[in-house]
Amino acid sequence: MTKSNRKPALGRGLSALLNDPENSIESVKDKNADQIIGNIIDIPIEKINANPFQPRTHFNDEALNELSTSILELGIIQPVTVRKTKEGVFELISGERRYKASKMAGLKSIPAYVRLANDQESLEMALVENIQREDLDPIEIGLSYRRLIEEINLTQDQLSDRVGKKRSTITNYMRLLKLDPIIQTGIRDGFVSMGHGRALVNVEKVEIQLDLYKQIVKKGLSVRATETLVRNSKKTKSSETLTYKPPFISQAAAELETLFKTSVTATANSQGKGVLKIAFESQEQLQRILNEIKK
Repeated sequence: MTKSNRKPALGRGLSALLNDPENSIESVKDKNADQIIGNIIDIPIEKINANPFQPRTHFNDEALNELSTSILELGIIQPVTVRKTKEGVFELISGERRYKASKMAGLKSIPAYVRLANDQESLEMALVENIQREDLDPIEIGLSYRRLIEEINLTQDQLSDRVGKKRSTITNYMRLLKLDPIIQTGIRDGFVSMGHGRALVNVEKVEIQLDLYKQIVKKGLSVRATETLVRNSKKTKSSETLTYKPPFISQAAAELETLFKTSVTATANSQGKGVLKIAFESQEQLQRILNEIKK
């Protein structure tokens, strides 16, 4: 007769064990920890709290309703992941959509994979799990990357290894956070794409960013057309800067031409900063100019 490898029954039931103050499971070494930690168990929804580190800030109501209907018909196919926090209380690490949809469906309990995790581990797991989701918008992904770097103290190379993405990909998502909040909202709401945002982030001035954004939305411009629009805006700005000639610049150029007896050109921006060009045709002429400057 072979010895059974099955774990012994809990006897008093899972509910009693989870709520027993004298048998609090805080470590894998605690009594009965192997019955809970690392296993999938049904946990009352009222005993589960939302994850305060949840990086996701927007949940589509229609999608939640569809998921809720699916859960009523088929049940929860993939358990949520929770961590044990104190006697009988758990906190979501991942699976908040399933958790919310289950509550909408009126379920009293849901299957959950239970593990021990401190705040930092819980944040990291929640962020990494959410980043892998296909329905996360680019701004949420960028925010998650930034939180992993700032709050978990990861370098971009370490983050690249953790999430399995190229460093350049991570950088592109995080650069979107430099955009004006109005444009970030436009990306989240689907008015423009990440490609539009990557083009606009190259525009330094917020006023110009917003002006171009309005043109993109109004005209329904493609990403390629947006890139052209951004390039043209830079050329226009550069051209305006070079051709700007306040009176004092023209007067100074004329006086220097008389002094050096050669062509002198000067350009300046609206702040008074500019470039002075003095032409010379030979080494002797250059020396005469230098002599005049030294006087």
